[in-house]
Amino acid sequence: MYVGLGFGSCKSGPGSEHSFVFASKLPAISHPPGTVTPQVYINIHLTSSLSLSLSLSLSLFNFHPSIAMESSLSSLRDHHHFSPSLSFRTRNPLLSHSSIRSSLRTLKHGFGTTSTVSSSTTQQDKAASSSVYVPTPRNRDLRTPHSGYHFDGTSRKFFEGWYFKVAIPERRQSFCFMYSVENPVFRKPLTALELVQNGPRSTGVGAQILGAYDKYICQYSEESQNFWGSRDELMLGNTFTAEKQSTPPNNEVPPKEFDGRVIEGFQVTPLWHQGSICDDGRSDYVETVPTARWEYSTRPIYGWGDVGSKQKSTAGWLAAFPVFEPHWQICMSGGLSTGWIEWDGERFEFENAPSYSEKNWGGAFPRKWFWVQCNVFEGATGEVALTSGGGLRQLPGLTESFENAALIGVHYGGKFYEFVPWNGVVSWEIAPWGYWSIAAENETHMVELEATTEDPGTTLRAPTSEAGLAPACKDTCFGDLKLKMWERRYDGNKGKMILDVSSNMAAVEVGGGPWFSTWKGKTTTPELLSRALRVPVDVEGLYNLVPLFKPPGL
Repeated sequence: MYVGLGFGSCKSGPGSEHSFVFASKLPAISHPPGTVTPQVYINIHLTSSLSLSLSLSLSLFNFHPSIAMESSLSSLRDHHHFSPSLSFRTRNPLLSHSSIRSSLRTLKHGFGTTSTVSSSTTQQDKAASSSVYVPTPRNRDLRTPHSGYHFDGTSRKFFEGWYFKVAIPERRQSFCFMYSVENPVFRKPLTALELVQNGPRSTGVGAQILGAYDKYICQYSEESQNFWGSRDELMLGNTFTAEKQSTPPNNEVPPKEFDGRVIEGFQVTPLWHQGSICDDGRSDYVETVPTARWEYSTRPIYGWGDVGSKQKSTAGWLAAFPVFEPHWQICMSGGLSTGWIEWDGERFEFENAPSYSEKNWGGAFPRKWFWVQCNVFEGATGEVALTSGGGLRQLPGLTESFENAALIGVHYGGKFYEFVPWNGVVSWEIAPWGYWSIAAENETHMVELEATTEDPGTTLRAPTSEAGLAPACKDTCFGDLKLKMWERRYDGNKGKMILDVSSNMAAVEVGGGPWFSTWKGKTTTPELLSRALRVPVDVEGLYNLVPLFKPPGL
């Protein structure tokens, strides 16, 4: 939903040289008495001769890894463990039931199949979309870096947020699940003494859903003692209300066990998602639903990288260190989900529905941001997934300095096309609402996207440094989108067209502010720093050599 890219900027001149040193305290772990808490230091030394030296060291000993400079290309045919004919379109030809508002947003999309939407649940409905629970395996395919929970046990300001989306093309409806935890070192609201010691802090766990017809539900608790997250994998959950004489789960459990222990709450993994929440009445400014229940399984198709290759950190390897916050990671740019969602008295059943997930973590959201995401397209011969976002975020330091950061990522035919500031230029023109125009190019490709919407949008909450989980952004899943991509000619012009697709189910967002007028921006990164960021540093692999010092979440 929002952006944190791991890079910065510097000024350089003839004969100049620069050193960047980043320090990261490692998570709270047990050490023998008298030992020093380990820290990791990264030192990048750049000179005017464009040479680069990089070293990692631990405060307890020196460690100089050799960095493998290698690349690999993969194809859908060689590496895809699903059929190449798989599509992000659902295919469950069942009867539909809709409201007037729904019908206005359904028939525009040219899909010939329909999903089930019923006012009551029957055994036949349940059989129509039978989701299958599979426990999360270790070392699963398509796992991205930063899939785990990043909380390090310290009292610094911290939030982590997760976003999961399921789209139902034949209904032209989407469901966006958003979870967040704030300052989890404080399991309950701060006491008077803690306020004096730490200053004001928001605490707690929130669950939001932007669902069918752009209706909304939110349940929030100021307590987080029933929240859990895996430090190694995309697995988390929370219990708002437990069954009597039942202990809330503190890790992934089978669906029946979850239902037997949790009345209101959720659990989610890369392969499974279920829950039930009630609106808590705090959102009188938007049309809400009283309750929501869901249960569905997911087959990941795309992570963040070529299919069959090691997946990438969305913000580059510097995201392993708390330097440029907030951080951003797309965990699954495209998947296929099967199951059901009960929403405002209706039960939506779906099979192989396009799905998506991402996350953010750090101190707070950017000052201002935009975002576009879609994996339901017409005009393509295979699976297409798009994510683009940008933000104005504060740089570390004593002064209030800000920078623009943005990217575009496209998955198509098993290949990943990445447009980021360290391999090219990203530019944009974003209206306060209703218009998103973003373009980018790197050494080999060029891409343009334009999204518009006449939908008024729905105000959502986001973690803020001033007010905690507060109304801070506006979204809709009814964006009209055009996406085009070309090969880049040697002279810098557009070459062969690779992709020309459209959608009327794009998710679009603006957040933060102020948004007084259209925001035009462009990212640039100094060449020396770009070279540093292009070095293929496998931070996760390096930490695997010394797992004791591996930070949580990576």
